[in-house]
Amino acid sequence: MKRFSKTLTIPLLVGSMLFSLAGCQSSSNSGGSSASSQKVTLTFWNIATTDPGKTVFNNVVNEWNKENPNIQIVTNVTENNAYKTKIKAAVAAGSAPDIIYSWAGGFTKPFVDAGKILPLDSYLNDGTKDKMLPGALTNVTYDGKVYGLTYNQQAGALYVNKDMFDSNGIKIPTTFDELLAAVKAFRAKGITPMAVGEKDEWPGMWYYDMIALRTAGSKLSLDALNKKTSFDNPKFVEAAEKLQELVKAQAFDPSALSITRDDSIQQLTQGKIPMYFGGNFDAGTIDSSPMKGKIIAVKFPSISDGSGDPSEYLGGGADCLLVNANTKYKDDAVKAVKFLAQHLSSQMYLQGAGLPEWNYSDVDQSKIDPLSKQIMSDIVTGAKGSVPAWDLYLEGADAQNHQDLVAKIFGGQITPEDFAKQMQSQVGANK
Repeated sequence: MKRFSKTLTIPLLVGSMLFSLAGCQSSSNSGGSSASSQKVTLTFWNIATTDPGKTVFNNVVNEWNKENPNIQIVTNVTENNAYKTKIKAAVAAGSAPDIIYSWAGGFTKPFVDAGKILPLDSYLNDGTKDKMLPGALTNVTYDGKVYGLTYNQQAGALYVNKDMFDSNGIKIPTTFDELLAAVKAFRAKGITPMAVGEKDEWPGMWYYDMIALRTAGSKLSLDALNKKTSFDNPKFVEAAEKLQELVKAQAFDPSALSITRDDSIQQLTQGKIPMYFGGNFDAGTIDSSPMKGKIIAVKFPSISDGSGDPSEYLGGGADCLLVNANTKYKDDAVKAVKFLAQHLSSQMYLQGAGLPEWNYSDVDQSKIDPLSKQIMSDIVTGAKGSVPAWDLYLEGADAQNHQDLVAKIFGGQITPEDFAKQMQSQVGANK
């Protein structure tokens, strides 16, 4: 679930059968009070305001409440951007809910640093880790301790309208040079080659972050994001140069800076453009459109002199659930978070709204959204590494500064060299 809109509050109080999820008991009583013999209410804030996420969240919470009549979850749902402000204020004021939806990486880190989030390590030695996919806990591990459970990962994919390529006699690109050639070939035919909703800024940032993964590789990218090396590095300059090449080749609509993300994805689902770099969270929308079966998901093209492995992808563990360190019912909250994360992982995958972070061998593959299945098998499985979208990894104003600087590349307002220098001065170490 990357972005949602429309605020909605849904109190869910349904009680009936008593259920105990196998393997979800704490391996040790870490000082939290358990309330199996008394009525307990756990508050849960999240951002599931639109479908398919809204329905999935409602169903999973309803299932928990039905099976655990003595431990009821009450949800409060807020639109994405408003939620970010709301949860930061609540955590700082000590009024956060028992269970917190958050983004792994830089967004969660200040909560952890402030001691507001419960470490989960002592609760995970009961087989929970064995149920999760490799790397699922990487982006919620801080200073060697696990502070959350991811249920959904993101993966960037180059969505390609195969019919448009075939009918125009153009090769689907596997290298950046071929990508530029395809852009020029479509432009020559009067077709806008790619879409980006740069009015919202983060979609354009995805393009830069993915190109940087090809030029710099995952290790150098993560080192820069962790302020261990400089963004003023030739590999990050090269990434800006490559994005600038696409802009100058008119890969995007000239009015891209005024186009929203929703408008840009609509251009793809209406068959107006042949290429779109977006997230796996777009798969369900595409496969429910007239373009179903005509659009495929492929790896972003490789770059010949790049340091990144061609299998690396933009993404990784993104959406996670945290437990408030000050909750009165630590054991119950952890038990609930395990249940929610595991069930959300499979259900979001089934609905084409996310990629799993938990074992999905019991999921009926015939019911998986075709594009989601393709992204999981062709892009995620076997990848040598990944890096989250930078706005999820960076903290506070750093994320916005990065988006603003990338927008200047789309607007032709900054050189690649100045982009790298300003990234270092505004976002990097010793800023």
